[in-house]
Amino acid sequence: MRIGILSRNSKLYSTRRLVEAAEERGHEVQVLDTLHCYMNINSSDPSIHYQGEELPSFDAVVPRIGASITFYGTAVLRQFEMMDVYPLNESVAISRSRDKLRSMQLMSRKGIGLPITGFAHSPDDIPDLIKMVGGAPLVIKLLEGTQGIGVVLAETKKAAESVIEAFLGMKANIMVQEYIKEAGGADIRCLVVGDRVVAAMKRQAQEGEFRSNLHRGGTASVIRITPEERATAVKAAKAMGLNVAGVDILRSNRGPVVMEVNSSPGIEGIERSTGIDVAGKIIEFIEKNARSNRTRTRGKG
Repeated sequence: MRIGILSRNSKLYSTRRLVEAAEERGHEVQVLDTLHCYMNINSSDPSIHYQGEELPSFDAVVPRIGASITFYGTAVLRQFEMMDVYPLNESVAISRSRDKLRSMQLMSRKGIGLPITGFAHSPDDIPDLIKMVGGAPLVIKLLEGTQGIGVVLAETKKAAESVIEAFLGMKANIMVQEYIKEAGGADIRCLVVGDRVVAAMKRQAQEGEFRSNLHRGGTASVIRITPEERATAVKAAKAMGLNVAGVDILRSNRGPVVMEVNSSPGIEGIERSTGIDVAGKIIEFIEKNARSNRTRTRGKG
């Protein structure tokens, strides 16, 4: 098979591992800088050009699209889809998961465990918004934030009001969530491929920090997840329409709650902490599905 990988940097761990796993299985792989792809959009012969030449035909494309280039990246991916190239994750599913509010609403519709989440526009509604999610402490998140950036823990009502007012004053889109204290600054990253969790790790925030992201200094370790947590992660990925996803779960007193679904999960931390060949499992999934050009049934929303 000929496989294209959309990635800004061929030296990134996740990109390198996917290339290695594909080549080990006899596939031809080309890494394409997403922002250097440009498109000829027409009804008879749509094409994608790269470095002055039209790209050859691919059997599958793996989108490693960073949040900062979602708009252009999904446009390039849609062009591949128009050309009947199998996408590991479809463009509509990536767009769906990147919108934090939309993804929460979709998971709520499917009955997936979530932290109590509030969303409002008017500063006049701030006191009731805080009360609605259970009061302080609470978590305030920028909808466009990634890797823990734009996430604030407000420990008092007064602090929460000040932070929310500041964000709204800057015309920023935010959501407010209950703080799951019993999680103890830890979350579980489940790596979903197809209909199963192929690997899971616990991410523990460093002392004095509530964000467990590895980019924020969190540490990773292997963890055994429960059947309920496994089912929740798979259900969350399906709600987004994603074939491959990193699903972040907190252990709450009422069961697992999903914090986020990532459409381009990094695999370095989870491979190194678990010893599982995640890249190989992703390539295996492509082999089973690309030849028949099967994609996940698109969810509504």
